Amino acid sequence: MSKNRIKMINLAALFAAIIAVCAQLSFTVGPVPFTLQVFAICLTGLLLGSRWGSVSVLVYLILGAIGVPVFAGFQSGLQTIFGKTGGYLLAFLPAVFVIGLIVEKGRIAVWKAFLANLLGLVIIYALGTIQLKFMLNLPWSKAIAFGIIPFLIPDVIKIAIASSLGVILLNRLASAGFLPERNLQKKPSGLAFPDGSDQTSTVASKL
Repeated sequence: MSKNRIKMINLAALFAAIIAVCAQLSFTVGPVPFTLQVFAICLTGLLLGSRWGSVSVLVYLILGAIGVPVFAGFQSGLQTIFGKTGGYLLAFLPAVFVIGLIVEKGRIAVWKAFLANLLGLVIIYALGTIQLKFMLNLPWSKAIAFGIIPFLIPDVIKIAIASSLGVILLNRLASAGFLPERNLQKKPSGLAFPDGSDQTSTVASKL
């Protein structure tokens, strides 16, 4: 097994633990608890990418399913996953995959990370609200009022912070060798002409 693979396995386990910790930083807002899990999912997707981010979330869900109290309020079990708020938990997997997939394409920037996280949030809201509606037999208006509206502004703030912090951490951790380089932002070595040539070296050559 390669060193890089071992490193990513350890990081996947670490982020599964981070998601579990963020689940406990919660308070109840109606039938759906307010937690920091969205923040954790966004960071997981940005830093680990689609493959290892999905592994991390899958580990978290499996631990909860077999009885480890890692869900919000120290809950666990299949009854939580298939209960009124289980749609949000199940949505973490496609959300983190999509976030990771988007940031893996092309150069990484804060605006791109924010859009990826915003799409991940839409996935979480969609699947979570659908399960909430059918499990509690709510009309759509009430499902949206309980499952989206109270969390919208705080979640947008959380993904904005996660996007900025995630890009900074990704660049620094990759530069330090803790993460594989994935189209990192690079500072130009000198001033550049429109054609992409280095103005600094051109001027120096004429002196």
